[in-house]
Amino acid sequence: MIVVDVETTGLNPDRHAIVSIGAVELANPQNIFYAECRAWEGAEVDENALRVNGFSAEQVRDASKKTLDQAMREFLSWTDSCGNTMLAGHNTSFDRDFLSASAKRCGLVWPFAHRTIDLHTVCYTKLLQDGQVMDGLSLNKILALVGLPREPDPHNALTGAKMEAEALSRLIFKRPLLKEFEGFAVPAHL
Repeated sequence: MIVVDVETTGLNPDRHAIVSIGAVELANPQNIFYAECRAWEGAEVDENALRVNGFSAEQVRDASKKTLDQAMREFLSWTDSCGNTMLAGHNTSFDRDFLSASAKRCGLVWPFAHRTIDLHTVCYTKLLQDGQVMDGLSLNKILALVGLPREPDPHNALTGAKMEAEALSRLIFKRPLLKEFEGFAVPAHL
């Protein structure tokens, strides 16, 4: 499984651009990927998105950064090193749709299936099995349930991917995944 997170200039993959990609191979968590790139020419930039990801309008247009094509080629090449290429994460359809649209924009073959593993669904299923229901199951609520701190602001694609991978490991395998989270105990209720 490849746990992936992207930061973007907005919510619509046809009008907005990826500005960073973070990923962790769940079965081999030392195998990580991170790239930043500039927004493609003509992409819209939503100020609300920039408040979330901490990039400035100048940073997302910085000509010294990689192009989307370069970042996508590097990401797709990195995925070749992963055993299981099922995409996973929190609200994975958002990340998948941006990555897929970006591959198409760059004339690259998108090698991944439509189906994904969503952290929200995994956690919701666990809660239902335990006879619990929680409204508004945000990423930060999931992180708290699995004994992790909130995702720091501004968001970073690699930090997001690592935290989502750690949460999935705790929900599925009931054990920590990454050394940086070993100081946070896995709750007994998992």
